[in-house]
Amino acid sequence: MNNSNNIADSKAPSLGEGWGGLGILKFPSRSEWPSLLKRPVFETASLNEKVKAVLDDVKANGDAAIRKYTAQFDKVELTDLLVSEAEIEEAANSLDSQLKAAIEAATANITKFHEAQKFETKIIETTPGVKCWQKSVGIEKVGLYIPGGTAPLFSTVLMLAIPAKIAGCKEIVLCTPPQKDGKLPAAVLFAAKLSGITKVFKIGGIQAIGAMAYGTGSVPKVFKIFGPGNQYVTAAKQLVSIADVSIDMPAGPSEVAVMADETANPAFVAADLLSQAEHGADSQVILVTTSERLIYDVQVELEKQLTVLPRMDYALKALGNSKIFLVKTEQEMIDMMNLYASEHLIIQMKNYAEIAEKIINAGSIFLGSYTPESAGDYASGTNHTLPTNGWATSYSGVNLDSFIRKITFQEISKEGIQNLGPVIEQMAEAEHLFAHKNAASLRIENDWRQ
Repeated sequence: MNNSNNIADSKAPSLGEGWGGLGILKFPSRSEWPSLLKRPVFETASLNEKVKAVLDDVKANGDAAIRKYTAQFDKVELTDLLVSEAEIEEAANSLDSQLKAAIEAATANITKFHEAQKFETKIIETTPGVKCWQKSVGIEKVGLYIPGGTAPLFSTVLMLAIPAKIAGCKEIVLCTPPQKDGKLPAAVLFAAKLSGITKVFKIGGIQAIGAMAYGTGSVPKVFKIFGPGNQYVTAAKQLVSIADVSIDMPAGPSEVAVMADETANPAFVAADLLSQAEHGADSQVILVTTSERLIYDVQVELEKQLTVLPRMDYALKALGNSKIFLVKTEQEMIDMMNLYASEHLIIQMKNYAEIAEKIINAGSIFLGSYTPESAGDYASGTNHTLPTNGWATSYSGVNLDSFIRKITFQEISKEGIQNLGPVIEQMAEAEHLFAHKNAASLRIENDWRQ
């Protein structure tokens, strides 16, 4: 990194010894962008080896292996892996009424947004007598993984279970790590109950992915696995996807990028950066701006807000992976963000609508000063399960289509085969596939009736 790119420290506030070293880059050249925008890198060779060993054990030994690894990794000895109806009811009854109301409000919004994504079948006559159409069918068996760890994500239950139910998936399995007392967080179970999920298992990590991919005595095998997780869960999903089960997308640690100009509120910008940084040490946040003054003001706000943040240690570590870019033009901001392909992209600029139209690579975009990323995480209605690590260049976030398959149909009448048949014959003969040609020719030549 060229030190000449760093903004002078004289303009930056002192952030104390605990500051994670947020890198500030001034007018970096385009040739530097790819290296400067790299995410935190993990050594994957040994990781995959460890993950595969656990997966192989689960595949061979089922529930026994799951109990072994739950005791080893989660420090919990379990008899029953399946959460009972009584446990679900107890959790629902114990939950604070205000939190219940908030979850119910979020459920309504998420449902409304995903209901609007339903596929409408249209019959298209491509040639006279030739009709084609598609039918939407829910994936029969799906598995949902809900991370635990330092922050149990009950909101992810809503984001995955609601579209699965709307899509018409017949069997929905949910796995999430148990707490030290062997129970699951009450909010997770309430969200599952509200979403209509009845098969909830106290299984986390690699062993949960293996259980859903291969099936065990307790856990049914599914056809597709959804949900975020740490590097071990991500590696497990990728390994089982090679030959055993489909997955929603490759994913990594959570991230946010903020585009901001001189009109942006520095407190809002800092809050948005920290809202992702607090996820964990492997998260990354990016700020790109044309305003040097804004960078100074955001630093002041970061220091102020960090001091009262309960998860400050996590945020500081994430900030060590993060950067602020000062660039010369709006077009550079746009180009840099399209290269970065952020999971979450916040645009706090006076002409945010115009800028947003030029963004082609992002998981989800948040427009204007009053749209925090946390709105999408919880309750606006959009899905928060999004491509990370630059995968937004080729993957969408989870949506209704993620849980369905489209089956195509075609129906050809006698008139239709007379019209289309010669096209089939010509193309089949050109490819030297004469049985293909004959299948059309016989129908053209014969006046056969059912």
